[in-house]
Amino acid sequence: MGATNTENFTDKQNAIAILAKALGHPARVAIIDYLLKTDTCICGDIVNELPLAQPTVSQHLKELKNAGIIKGSIEGNAICYCIDEKALEKLQAYFVGISSKLNAKKSNCC
Repeated sequence: MGATNTENFTDKQNAIAILAKALGHPARVAIIDYLLKTDTCICGDIVNELPLAQPTVSQHLKELKNAGIIKGSIEGNAICYCIDEKALEKLQAYFVGISSKLNAKKSNCC
């Protein structure tokens, strides 16, 4: 059986894995795409954009929020969601680091 205990990995590795897992569903990627093209929105707006039922969209929003990718504020009876820039900056830094290391290696692997 493989190692799955998160304590065996660095905080940075665990943080990136949480973000990547949250982005591991096309509906969540679609939600991020929608939020990127709007400033803020209400859950109902997102439901109108996706071919999914409201409870399913709510579950995806919950996963994205738990991972820290989006944040939400209550405004009356609605919750307005937006991107948490800090989470995307972490992902960007991670992938820029990978890219830099690959460019520096200039490996002929595979």
